[in-house]
Amino acid sequence: MASSIPAADNGEAPVFYLRDEHPHPEGHSTPLGFWIYLMSDCLIFAILFAIYGVVGGNYAAGPGPKDLFDLPLVALNTAMLLFSSITYGFAMLSMAKGKIAATQGWLAVTALFGLAFLSIELYEFHHLIHMGATPQRSAFLSAFFTLVGTHGLHVTFGTIWLFTLMAQVAKHGLIEANRRRLMCLSMFWHFLDVIWIGVFTFVYLMGMLR
Repeated sequence: MASSIPAADNGEAPVFYLRDEHPHPEGHSTPLGFWIYLMSDCLIFAILFAIYGVVGGNYAAGPGPKDLFDLPLVALNTAMLLFSSITYGFAMLSMAKGKIAATQGWLAVTALFGLAFLSIELYEFHHLIHMGATPQRSAFLSAFFTLVGTHGLHVTFGTIWLFTLMAQVAKHGLIEANRRRLMCLSMFWHFLDVIWIGVFTFVYLMGMLR
């Protein structure tokens, strides 16, 4: 049986929601939430590094790091990502000074370095697969493609995020929300640099010494 809606004391229709929303500044809890996300990402990469450390020497009578890795090419790729971190730092300095054009310019340079990094990594993957060094070939290659590929996916998403923020800055300028978003992306981008230094050292350099 349907229940009747009680009438308000003042004779008006009852209201079951707030007409005026309480104040909630945009992105008020963003920094804390983003730090929690970065910590969860740290756990993911820690697991992938641990897996590679355990099975990275199992070649299944197949090719090993010395047979596959082109260290000068990987060093060039590392330089691309490190340069992108420097240019993002210049973008943040320009943002602090309120210079929209300079901020956009440095973000564009950062995106170019990020795309260069991804292009070299895709070339490396294509070359390995062309040689028959696929993820199915050995536990070493499975762990390698998983670890390096996961990092590459993060750089891909970070680059998409970068272009998105460039569009937001072009439309709304350096408002408080955009500044906060650029700060979050800065933490993410530098985090990827730190992870890649670990990949370059643990996977490539130590792999060549085995």
